[in-house]
Amino acid sequence: MRTSSPSIATPARTNNRASPARLAFFWFGIQAIWGALLGISLQARSAQIVGSHALIFYGYLATSGALVAAAVQLLVGPLSDRRRRAGSRRIEFYVIGAVLGSGALVWFYRAQSPWSLLCAYAALQAGLNIAINPYQAAIPDLVESKSAGIASAWMAGLQSAGNAAGATLATVVGNGVVLAGVLGALLLATCAATARAVRVWPPRAPSQRAAIRFSRAFALLFLSRASLFAGFYTLLGYLFFYTLAFVTHVQRQARIADGELILAFTLVGAAGAALGGRPSDRFDRRNVATVGALCAVAALTIFVVGRSPIAAAAAILIGGLGWGVFLVADWAIACRVIPQASAAGGMALWNLAVIAPQIVAPLAATALVQRLGGGLQTGVTAAFILAGLEMLLGIGLLRRLPAGLTRE
Repeated sequence: MRTSSPSIATPARTNNRASPARLAFFWFGIQAIWGALLGISLQARSAQIVGSHALIFYGYLATSGALVAAAVQLLVGPLSDRRRRAGSRRIEFYVIGAVLGSGALVWFYRAQSPWSLLCAYAALQAGLNIAINPYQAAIPDLVESKSAGIASAWMAGLQSAGNAAGATLATVVGNGVVLAGVLGALLLATCAATARAVRVWPPRAPSQRAAIRFSRAFALLFLSRASLFAGFYTLLGYLFFYTLAFVTHVQRQARIADGELILAFTLVGAAGAALGGRPSDRFDRRNVATVGALCAVAALTIFVVGRSPIAAAAAILIGGLGWGVFLVADWAIACRVIPQASAAGGMALWNLAVIAPQIVAPLAATALVQRLGGGLQTGVTAAFILAGLEMLLGIGLLRRLPAGLTRE
């Protein structure tokens, strides 16, 4: 789930348009929450509440939350586009989502039963996804296509930095209510900063054409992204259990080791995002994304073969760097394929390629683990092999995108 450099430190500003760096602040706050939850707190809270059945319960928890996220995005995206065509800058969605999300965080960390935890996580997904989809339309609303790579680099870089901050907080802050308060305050503060930036700079003139074209290119983009993120979420979701199986057998120490690995992944991912920005504006973005994704496949191979703390550290560094590069190119391709007139609606569909894997990946991995008997070591190894195969399928689909849509 998770920094500046010469390549992204001086984003272009033309015609008094918003700085991509300032637009990306809110993404930092949102991703800090996902950095805390997706790789650490979901698994740790599952283990706290259901004990030995955590491996199975986690799959149901992750799937239920993703279903809520998908439904909310499909409802909010078209509504946000209609508000945009009527003159809105979509800020109202940022504020509502941030307020609801910060409240749901407290509920999540105070939940004491499986049912309460499921409901709290569903509420958190609903709140954040009210904000996420309209917010992601900020780049098409404000940033010219020729600068999409740099803007995407800021988004990917602060995504990794936010994931790192969240993972760190989830690792070192033992009190759940305190952790919820810190993450909620960060979410509200970054929301306010980005809302101010969007309010100050005038957006591009909205088009009145609302149709989203379901082209072959969009279908390939969706399927490739969904397959790659299925592999990513399988890796992220079962990394805690990997540390419990092959690094330490003590839950508290496994949580700390998991947090350290995710922190390293996200920090290296921020470096990968910095490296990927300018190449994504200069070269075929399919090639940039492919290189990054292949690094992630290599990392999964190291996990499976090594089964040790040293192998895990090496895999995390290679995978994090590659994933950061992939995120930049992936976002830049989407900004090229999705029409600006329906930015939020298109982003809602594009986001399903991230949400659907959160539903399918845990179910597929859970079914595989159960079929193999539910053993920790065997189950984790099988899940990581499945993740590698999912990523390879995504790379194959990515390579089929038309070259004209993946370069300026």
